[in-house]
Amino acid sequence: MVESKPYVILNSAMSLDGKISTKQGDSEISCFEDKVRVHKIRSKVDAIMVGINTVLKDDPKLTVKYVKGKNPIRVIVDSKARIPLDAKVVKLKEAKTIVAVSKLAPKEKLELLRKEGIEIIECGEDRVDLKLLMKELKKRGIEKLLLEGGGNLNYSMFKEGLIDEVSIAIAPIVVGGKDALTLVEGEGFNTFKEGVRLSLKKVRRYGEDLVLFFSVNGAKQDLNI
Repeated sequence: MVESKPYVILNSAMSLDGKISTKQGDSEISCFEDKVRVHKIRSKVDAIMVGINTVLKDDPKLTVKYVKGKNPIRVIVDSKARIPLDAKVVKLKEAKTIVAVSKLAPKEKLELLRKEGIEIIECGEDRVDLKLLMKELKKRGIEKLLLEGGGNLNYSMFKEGLIDEVSIAIAPIVVGGKDALTLVEGEGFNTFKEGVRLSLKKVRRYGEDLVLFFSVNGAKQDLNI
């Protein structure tokens, strides 16, 4: 898979107790210094990828601010093409947007998205085939991809062995809540031996946040942030 997919960096911020959002969906975790770090990464990658739930909940622009640099291509994993036509990643043209769908996506909706200039990649029967999607993105010249997924997309990417590097900002706060989302959700692995083992490469402090940098399966860190 090394030559048939982009180099994938998972970046996220979480509370000390592992939550990436509260039970009510608040995900404003990072301090300003860490936000600058993240936008530096965005300016150096070819694409940024999120799941449809992130778009529906946060309606992000997925562009670069705080620093100078190009906006990455925006990739939305959206099996059933639920993305609203008035979403910022559709309406705002500062960057190209790709929506990855399965065969379950309504053809009428796909045509409306194409009229908005959105590129559609169909890969998968009832859900997006992430391995196939990575190959398709690589074909389009995407060498480095930043994953800012929610817990379910993060799990699926880990499960398929598609993540090369992880950077996690840990904020000095505890929020709790059994319904609050964690960094990795999904069905989970059955044993710790089945889990994805990471190698800690460096630790840095940004403002009040502690950022841990890991490689996955021996991958070499590709960005110096």
